[in-house]
Amino acid sequence: MSNKQYVVIGLGRFGTSVAKTLYGMGHDVLAIDMNEDVVQEISDDVTHAIQMDATDEHALRTLGVRNFDVAVITIGSNIQASVMVTLLMKELGIKYIIAKGQSELHAKVLYKIGADRVVLPEKDMGMRVAHNLVSSNILDYIELSPDYSIIEVKCPKQWAGKTLSDLNVRANHGINIMAVRKKHEINISPMAEDIIDPTDILIVIGAEDDLSRLESTMSVD
Repeated sequence: MSNKQYVVIGLGRFGTSVAKTLYGMGHDVLAIDMNEDVVQEISDDVTHAIQMDATDEHALRTLGVRNFDVAVITIGSNIQASVMVTLLMKELGIKYIIAKGQSELHAKVLYKIGADRVVLPEKDMGMRVAHNLVSSNILDYIELSPDYSIIEVKCPKQWAGKTLSDLNVRANHGINIMAVRKKHEINISPMAEDIIDPTDILIVIGAEDDLSRLESTMSVD
């Protein structure tokens, strides 16, 4: 998993969740918000936190935002500001822009002006978005509690051809494989002698720390 640079603009609950999760996964995160108190609060949980108006094109250029890989625009209820910042990010040449939408209509506008992905918070969670952004082999991510989650993941190539007994994931990784999804069926209670195929999808449950360690060591073709 290569280290990327993210700029997160708008530090409401959703934006804060995305920023902290990305930083916790070892990425460089620049967090921007108009509210100085919010910026102070997150400053220890990201690489840099700056209080500024993100619709100020000159200020964004001065920050060197164009050098970032991904912009995550999670501005709250101000649709006009959200549209303006998305446009600015596109003009600055950011490679990938993900924006939070307030409605289907807002989402359509954001796509029209250059957003690569629009998230509607009632359909997505900040942490799921962060995990999907950085880990191409994580298919889905469900937060059960602040410390405990389920992930759906493609079979890591180093696991292919081995049995669950060989892998002993509980002892080696502190996690449990709840189910194995094969091409035409899903095995809800896999046995120790079951062999993992390269095309299998694994549904894994575990503590946040253990899942993060697993993500950082997994490699797929």
